[in-house]
Amino acid sequence: MESPKLLFLQGGWSGHKPEQVVDKFRLGMRGLGWQTETVTSLERLAEVDWLRTFDLISPCWTMGSLKAEESAGLREAVRAGTGLGGIHGGMGDAFRGDLDYEWMVGGHFVGHPHVGEYKIHVTDPSHGIMRGLPAEFSYTSEQYYMLVDPSIRVLARTDYTFEENTCKMPVVWTKNWGKGRVFYSALGHDPVELEKWPHVFEMSLNGMLWAGRVL
Repeated sequence: MESPKLLFLQGGWSGHKPEQVVDKFRLGMRGLGWQTETVTSLERLAEVDWLRTFDLISPCWTMGSLKAEESAGLREAVRAGTGLGGIHGGMGDAFRGDLDYEWMVGGHFVGHPHVGEYKIHVTDPSHGIMRGLPAEFSYTSEQYYMLVDPSIRVLARTDYTFEENTCKMPVVWTKNWGKGRVFYSALGHDPVELEKWPHVFEMSLNGMLWAGRVL
């Protein structure tokens, strides 16, 4: 049986260290038996038939922009059954203003007024992605405030307080886009965090496995 295939999109804003993040996940997924390929240009996203040869696509491309045919190609591949999975700004702050991309992801970054320690609450411990995670844990990083699709399945949340208002902000979620599975985690501003909180890295790998229909 052929090993599943993962395509990384590596680029965009350098502050999120896309090369290091991709290297970390490439090693993790190869260790789980996946073949990986990385592109540093968005042009091939217009090639739907090529994209559909992959079981999973993982964007690591903060900001940037997609041409109409590139956006359509990515969305069509996922709708046809290729999974989509990623973390933090590499997926949740990619391609600002591409509303169809944001809809597919299930949410989009709008700010992080709080940077520091905050609590993560696991809301769906029965989901395979969340296996082994404590019900609640502290995390220190950017706390993402996001606009989200109300149809997402929230796996973890945080309590976000801003301007004297507190809301339950999704942090980890899944959704479907046509036949494709979508996984997103807002955690992982710096790849060092994935070393400091190894259970978060393991959860992220599980999310990619789930989106790629292995978990």
